Amino acid sequence: MLVDGKWQGDWQPVQAVDAKGGFVRQISTFRNWVTADGAPGPTGQGGFRAEAGRYHLYVALICPWASRTLIARKLKGLDQLVGVSVVEPVLGAEGWHFAQGADATPGATVDPVNGATWMHEIYVKADPHVNGRATVPVLWDKATGTIVSNESADIVAMFDRGFGALASGPSLRPAGLEAEIDALNDWVYPRLNNGVYRAGFATTQAAYDEAVVLVFEALDALEARLADGRTYLHGTAFTETDIRVFVTLVRFDAAYHGIFKCNLRRLADYPGLSDYLLRVLAIPGVRETVSLDHIKRGYYSIKSLNPNGIVPMGPALDWA
Repeated sequence: MLVDGKWQGDWQPVQAVDAKGGFVRQISTFRNWVTADGAPGPTGQGGFRAEAGRYHLYVALICPWASRTLIARKLKGLDQLVGVSVVEPVLGAEGWHFAQGADATPGATVDPVNGATWMHEIYVKADPHVNGRATVPVLWDKATGTIVSNESADIVAMFDRGFGALASGPSLRPAGLEAEIDALNDWVYPRLNNGVYRAGFATTQAAYDEAVVLVFEALDALEARLADGRTYLHGTAFTETDIRVFVTLVRFDAAYHGIFKCNLRRLADYPGLSDYLLRVLAIPGVRETVSLDHIKRGYYSIKSLNPNGIVPMGPALDWA
């Protein structure tokens, strides 16, 4: 991680644990907002006006949090207005890094904006005394040379509502569904989105047992929710909740079932969720945000979980 703007030690997946030995995720530190007129958003400072070509998105295709923002960028028609750089899927000694030379993974890119080699260089450019992990996604402002936000939920909200007339497509937070969306988002996050990480990075048996039970209780409940024939989680409208659930489901059998020991059942054992996954993948623009190659290379490169770095050949997934 970064301490006073300097990289310390080799990258480690777990930086903090709770009293039970459970994985604790770092809180995002950059929380500014792009708004249509540049006024301050719910947090942070103002001055980040929505403008075509001003902002750049840094992502990893392995990362579900980053993939949330890629989907929102595409569905809101901002893919030609907001640039994007994709880091390599395998984390190095200094964390995320950009494509370099002939050995670059297909789909990974260079950083055309800041010319960085490592993601942590972007953080130090924004704040020379920054502390913490250099995570993705990051929304960068080329006009002021700083990070707008490194919180995926906020970036999704900005793409949906902060870019005003520059964005297109239906709202990811339709009027009348706000309370239901917030409630399901808050329920899904600890049980499923972060739950798979709490299972995979648990440092005690008790922490793992607790986390994995909640993961499969969540999958069972979502399967039941879809049993009434609804198209998406809130009915016929595709919302930000669907983005949050999809990015976990699409990685489940390929990564979480194996490397994170979430192996009580496969996603393929849930017919409703499997059909739902296919419906989301069929939405124009969504499938191109998914790279099974990056997902498998990335998760199976975590040395603390897979010391030899062997990437499994399977599973064979019908949708892939």
